[in-house]
Amino acid sequence: MLSMIGGLIVLILDIWAIVSILGSGESTGKKVLWILLIVILPIIGFIIWLLVGPKGAKATI
Repeated sequence: MLSMIGGLIVLILDIWAIVSILGSGESTGKKVLWILLIVILPIIGFIIWLLVGPKGAKATI
């Protein structure tokens, strides 16, 4: 039961990361590479994205 909850948490975090990547201002190529990293390596890819990945669309002042 605990591993199922852990897997669900990883899935939710990965979906959140992919949605954030799609909303970022990065080029299409970079978006595809980040999404592939997260899909292939869900936990490691998410951590790498969290530390150095593209940020969401920023509002200009």
